[in-house]
Amino acid sequence: MSNSYYQNKNILITGGAQGIGLGMAQAFARAGARVIVTDADAEAGQEALQWLQEQKLAADFIRCDVSSEPEVKDLMRQVGEKHGQLDALLNNAGIADPFQGALQQLDMAAFDKVMAVNLRGPMLCAKYALPLLKKAQQPAILNISSTRAFMSEPDTFAYSASKGGLEALTHSLAVSLSEERVRVNAIAPGWIEVRDWKKESEKQVPHHRQQDKEQHPVGRVGEPQDIAEAALFLCSDKAGFITGQSLTIDGGMTVKMIYA
Repeated sequence: MSNSYYQNKNILITGGAQGIGLGMAQAFARAGARVIVTDADAEAGQEALQWLQEQKLAADFIRCDVSSEPEVKDLMRQVGEKHGQLDALLNNAGIADPFQGALQQLDMAAFDKVMAVNLRGPMLCAKYALPLLKKAQQPAILNISSTRAFMSEPDTFAYSASKGGLEALTHSLAVSLSEERVRVNAIAPGWIEVRDWKKESEKQVPHHRQQDKEQHPVGRVGEPQDIAEAALFLCSDKAGFITGQSLTIDGGMTVKMIYA
């Protein structure tokens, strides 16, 4: 991706302080964008901001819980006051632990929290970012979904449902915002290793078994950079004829037949 397109573009990344979000923040900033990282974890956010600034990259951090309508409204107010417009919104924030136990013991408060962050959050962010996106020449929204929107392990009700809803929200927004010239797409990551992309107090050195690698036709587990490269493309003018679509990035894992 050429650096020229993202020069002086304003990119807002929710959940941008760790994992895939941090990988995208680094990639967009290196491509010349002004990156606004938002995250509910202030400690992680400050660490991400410090790293970006030490690399002489243009970045801000604003703490926000995307499940809270007042906080999202205030987030967009601050972005508007400082930057004037948004060129892209990357809805990445989410509660990532998919397992919640058996159906009979399911904690509905925990279920509701996952839905609030993973699905209501992107809806709120799209709603309140729209006035800022409309000021840009080629605005885009990118939702980070999951291959769990299409397939499941046992006892992953809330996570799978929220990501399935996000896939539907993607094409609904794409059609609804077409007259506003806002393109809306999604990326559905598979197994992306993020243990070494956590804040310092939680960072771990990842280890993968050979069978973990062999589940993927490409021969390895994914990395945040794999998602970031696709995000750079989908939010750019090179993807100007793409909207309402979902790109699965999983090293081929979901197309490989596995016999137990």
